[in-house]
Amino acid sequence: MNIIVLWADDEIELLKPHILFLQNKGYDVIPVVSGEDALEEVRNRRIDIILLDENMPGLSGIETLKRIKAINNNIPVVMITKSEEEYIMEDAIGSDIADYLIKPVNPNQILICLKKNTEHSKIISEKKSSDYQQAFREISYKISDKLSLKEWEELYKELIYWELELENIENETIFEIIAQQKEEANKQFARYIMKNYIDWLNGRGDEKPLLSHTLLKEKVFPMIGETPSTFLFVIDNLRFDQWKSFQPLIHDYFYVAEENISYSILPTATHYARNALFSGLLPSEIEKKYPKLWLNEQDEGNKNQFEQELLAEYLKRYGKNIKFGFNKILNVDFGKKVLENFHQLLQNPFNVVIFNFIDMLSHARTDIDIIRELAEDEKSYRSVTVSWFENSLMLDMLKILASKKIPVFITTDHGSIKIEKPIKVVGERDMNTNLRYKTGRNMNYNEKEVFRIKDPNDAYLPKGSITSEFIFALGNTFFAYPNNYNYYANYYKNTFQHGGISMEEILVPSIKLIPK
Repeated sequence: MNIIVLWADDEIELLKPHILFLQNKGYDVIPVVSGEDALEEVRNRRIDIILLDENMPGLSGIETLKRIKAINNNIPVVMITKSEEEYIMEDAIGSDIADYLIKPVNPNQILICLKKNTEHSKIISEKKSSDYQQAFREISYKISDKLSLKEWEELYKELIYWELELENIENETIFEIIAQQKEEANKQFARYIMKNYIDWLNGRGDEKPLLSHTLLKEKVFPMIGETPSTFLFVIDNLRFDQWKSFQPLIHDYFYVAEENISYSILPTATHYARNALFSGLLPSEIEKKYPKLWLNEQDEGNKNQFEQELLAEYLKRYGKNIKFGFNKILNVDFGKKVLENFHQLLQNPFNVVIFNFIDMLSHARTDIDIIRELAEDEKSYRSVTVSWFENSLMLDMLKILASKKIPVFITTDHGSIKIEKPIKVVGERDMNTNLRYKTGRNMNYNEKEVFRIKDPNDAYLPKGSITSEFIFALGNTFFAYPNNYNYYANYYKNTFQHGGISMEEILVPSIKLIPK
């Protein structure tokens, strides 16, 4: 369908060469000689863009513009004038014009203006699609190669970059290609984790990532004391792509001094990864050193109820005998109370604030139909996260901290992945219910489909019984019981879960912000 251009100018006869030029380029041009004629066309037919002379007899260009906007505010209007008077430009801009051209205009000027204002999205989409297709081979080559720790981090960042760049284009084929490429990358990443994870925990090998239990000691604790106060914001279940989506909202207040990727421990679940984060210890070490502060899978109670106590012990071991604030924001009312008393937190050398929105969103998306619709895919999942952040108490707090010149570190315990492929597992009654990892005795499963840790001690995981083991789902798979298999497989398919092995769950953001 051709683009329809309405061109209003009292000297339209003199513009016939320009009109013929545009028609030869595929535009349908409707010439009119007055503002009244222009309004009549806008009322009675589809118009895609308007070229409007500012200095017409009768109804002026500015007045015509205002009346056009009253009829249809969505039509882009380009004001064309002989005058360079500032007040005329300000009037036009204040009336929401799409562009502004000074006479005499040449055909190429008009063409560029039309393309910019009517084909902008299409041109950008085509350019981005073309650029990604050129990058596709290089990314595919990287995925099939043996990557180092740093190279895996850079590859994941590159995949996220393209996913965000392409999320607004109308090209389903491109979406499918990048999804398939990401799936293939996750297969290779799972092999990489299975090969190296146990060695990392035991200090073997040349490479060692920034893991949950080492993150605070290496990145956050050194910040304490550099300024009167330091803040750690932990956004439960935050993925790297979600961070990149709301990062622009922080731009006016903070510099991103460091943008690292840290690695969640296994299982990539709050019970394990966040307790490790706040204790500086791996799960079995917490159980051994602080048995009263650790709950196993089958124990009753909130598995993360002792985070503050674990952090207090960690700070003491590190030689930081300081007062610190610790607030876990699970609802808006409590968040408002924290914000009201924020000035008191500023007196502490160190503060931790945990935000549980994304984790709650993930669980709600599984159980509540309307949330499923709001966050039905990766793009909408990111969009809901950005909407939350834009209106969040966290952003309010960041603005205060920026004004007080207080640095902030943002991180998480783990991410999540959209699960799609069910795999069967059978176990005894004491087997846990998580969809991405299982622990228990006498579990029956296909060993080729999972990462098995036969002896939990090897991965510093608590051992429920002598024969207990752990298995982890890989990529976008999830565990389902044979009983009512089809029902549960369909119920949980396309939900966001965590606990297993994927780039989205393991490779999480660790961000240092410095106030502007």
